[in-house]
Amino acid sequence: MKKKIFYVLIIIGLSTLGIVDNEEPALKEIFKGHFLIGAAVNNDCVYETDSKAAEIVKKHFNTITAENSMKWLLIHPENNRYDFEAADKFVEFGIKNNMFIVGHTLIWHYQIPQSVFLDNKGNQIKRDTLLKRMREHIYTVVGRYKHKVNGWDVVNEAINDNGTLRNSKWLEIIGEDYISKAFQFANEADPDAELYYNDYFNEIPEKRDAIMRLVRKLKSENIRIDGVGIQGHWGLDYPDEKNFDAFVDSINALGLKVMITELDVDILPKPALNWSAEIAERFKYSPEIDPYINGLPPEVDELLANRYAQLFRMILKHKVKISRVTFWGITDRTSWLNNWPIRGRTNYPLLFDRSYKPKKAYFSIIKIVKSDQ
Repeated sequence: MKKKIFYVLIIIGLSTLGIVDNEEPALKEIFKGHFLIGAAVNNDCVYETDSKAAEIVKKHFNTITAENSMKWLLIHPENNRYDFEAADKFVEFGIKNNMFIVGHTLIWHYQIPQSVFLDNKGNQIKRDTLLKRMREHIYTVVGRYKHKVNGWDVVNEAINDNGTLRNSKWLEIIGEDYISKAFQFANEADPDAELYYNDYFNEIPEKRDAIMRLVRKLKSENIRIDGVGIQGHWGLDYPDEKNFDAFVDSINALGLKVMITELDVDILPKPALNWSAEIAERFKYSPEIDPYINGLPPEVDELLANRYAQLFRMILKHKVKISRVTFWGITDRTSWLNNWPIRGRTNYPLLFDRSYKPKKAYFSIIKIVKSDQ
């Protein structure tokens, strides 16, 4: 018995010195005083049918984003019909666990019924009709969760990587001011919720400049925008840190919050030289671009951990300017990157593995935060 006590005391002492590090401290406690830390959650989490994922979220995160349940296609599948069941459950889960709740997304070019843009005869509608439908959708969705949802991704991915506006149906039918109208309607529906523009590859200089022009335009029209989200679908060799720094500094100088909204790190080979985070892009499966189906090799796991450490050093430099960091998913098993841009691959982009256990990447960012304090 005395020997057991002796060994326990040794282990406690070593742990205090940082020699033994098997604890799993809550991320929300580690990042307290820096920024909110969160995850995008799916229906299995908020309904708690995936109880292990739900427990990870409750323990580690103080903000959640609706991964799919608030996208137009799911919450408003037909012009005359809404389906609020899953979105209601998402909001209920966030409120019950005292979380900052983010609605995603009101206006997007993807995951939207084509009937939104057509009349009863199948003809494309005119500007005024689409504006009316946009206003009705935003008023209904935002209004339902007024004083419950804390922030909204109002417009998502409206700008191409070269800085031009995406050629969406919104742009084609309404014109360039569809973005301004979306923010105007969202503000009218809930003046207290934060309103964001959200996009990927914001660090590209041409895209950064276009987003800054957009923010300045909204401000010149006295239309409220509170922040810009950098999706953070990153990899082992991007983004460029100088470009990231420049984006954060530029948006902050305009008086807006910056968020990392959809963080994950893709470690699989790219199917093409030119690629993006455009969700509509798809490629054919081949074994050579799915190399880790039997598990993540230790050296790659270490590489991922080191990359997460680098990224959080980069993020923490701007902790005063960044209000939130949200991972896009909870565990590797349900990450969207298993099926994008190629369906059926095995990816490892998050902090928790397929067995719901923390990976080396989890401990690597904890060490970075502790060294920053």
